[in-house]
Amino acid sequence: MEEIIKFIKQYAQDHYNDGGWDVIVECWSDSDIRYQLNLCKITTKVEALKYFNRLASVWADQQADAKNYA
Repeated sequence: MEEIIKFIKQYAQDHYNDGGWDVIVECWSDSDIRYQLNLCKITTKVEALKYFNRLASVWADQQADAKNYA
């Protein structure tokens, strides 16, 4: 589990400017990530990346909407 958490955190850091991943870097703790992985019964890096990529894309859409309304 710790390896998957580190992987997600590093991926988020590496993709900070790629639509929504900044939210994970800035707002998600290790325990938040662990909780979500357990809740969704995610046990592999591939599953974790797919799941968090979906979350990041939602935040990216919200960020784009906010810029359009500004």
